[in-house]
Amino acid sequence: MADQTQPWAEQTVEVPDQGRFRKGRAQVGAPTPRTEPFPTVPHDATGTGWPGAAEESRPVPPGYHWRQLRSGRHWSMTGALFAFVCWGVWAISAGGDLTSPVVTFVLTLFVAVGLFALSRLVGRIVYERQLGRVRRSARGAHLVTGLFLAGVGVAYLRQTEWVVNLWNWVAGL
Repeated sequence: MADQTQPWAEQTVEVPDQGRFRKGRAQVGAPTPRTEPFPTVPHDATGTGWPGAAEESRPVPPGYHWRQLRSGRHWSMTGALFAFVCWGVWAISAGGDLTSPVVTFVLTLFVAVGLFALSRLVGRIVYERQLGRVRRSARGAHLVTGLFLAGVGVAYLRQTEWVVNLWNWVAGL
């Protein structure tokens, strides 16, 4: 028996020899020859762990893509609100039937949605595939869309005569 006063000491129990086992040795069968080689997986030296394990191990939570698209929406909403107000000033100043101005504004919004989709596509190709980065939001696409809509609003104001006269008067001070 070992001295039990030391904390690292262990107590051992003697097992009688039963013929099959011997103290300190493990009985091992003869090695079997392998008919198939071990599977080889190409290793990407730039990452850690198994290649592709990060994508497989993390499932995308429900609603992740919608949350990703909503991030940065304030840029698009601000641009749309500015364009709407400027469109309203232009449409009321022009007078007459509002059918044509409404169709014009709806087409402008469709172009803005198309620009948003194009910005997302360019971001996917350039940012994700070419640069190998991960996009966590749609802020860039929303910013581009908001700037487009703000430019459309300025274009509506430039077509309004009294706004142009007011701008020239303020600039002349």
